[in-house]
Amino acid sequence: MSAATETGAAPAWFAAALAQAPERREVEVDGTPVRYRAWGEAGRPGLVLVHGGAAHSGWWDHVAPQLHSHRVVALDLSGHGDSGRRAAYDMGTWAREVVAVADAERLSRPVVLGHSMGGWVSLVVGVEHPDAVAGVAVIDSPLVRRPPEEEQLRDRRRPHRTYPTVEEAVGRFRTVPAQDVLLPYVREHVAADSLRRDGDGWTWKFDPQLWGSPPLLTELLPRLTVPAALFRCEKGLVDPRMAAEMAALVPGGLPVVDLPDAGHHPMLDRPLALVTGIRTLLAFWPHPA
Repeated sequence: MSAATETGAAPAWFAAALAQAPERREVEVDGTPVRYRAWGEAGRPGLVLVHGGAAHSGWWDHVAPQLHSHRVVALDLSGHGDSGRRAAYDMGTWAREVVAVADAERLSRPVVLGHSMGGWVSLVVGVEHPDAVAGVAVIDSPLVRRPPEEEQLRDRRRPHRTYPTVEEAVGRFRTVPAQDVLLPYVREHVAADSLRRDGDGWTWKFDPQLWGSPPLLTELLPRLTVPAALFRCEKGLVDPRMAAEMAALVPGGLPVVDLPDAGHHPMLDRPLALVTGIRTLLAFWPHPA
């Protein structure tokens, strides 16, 4: 856990969001099952949410139901959550998983939004599958570094520890990088959904061998031909100067949405600000027919 958490019971908006239980589905991609969650009415414009490294689709459980204008899907990338594992992982494969999930849901050129490492995946979708998406957006994916969760965890390629109880495991939940504030009710929900049974105990779902060698954003941003946007977290990894450098690399520019007082993981500390930003972006971006 990071240095401090905000306290208090879960507010009504959080309970209402979780009450909108997602549909849970599966599609096979390159021989591996990919699980995903879906919210909203079929036929609405599509939005695909891509989690960060070592995370899972449940990180969006309290965000996705509030994006009422769209049919929203959030997948577990292979090696994460409840999806299958592979012998090796790469951004191109994960990008194909995003497109396959959108196709399975019959989403016509959805917007793809990814957090941290998921931002890399989203940009690869935009570069390698431009005809499949209406636009791509990233949340706090830094320009000249690998995603922080990969950078810090790739050197710890060892089996996960097993905990005797869910409560003990949840108490050990950490974000990478750490941040000063995590809303406790969000943290507990996300942490509990990050666990799987391991014999008589509980361990983390993600594959400790999942780290690959992604391209840097300096390589991806100049190749974009679809609309793109950046959500910049005030207390995250992308400072205003870096955001300006990123915008200069994108043909046609890069709108930057600032999330005040947000850490690297805004869905865990400032989720309503994140929802507001996403709603605004979706309202302004054109919807494909």
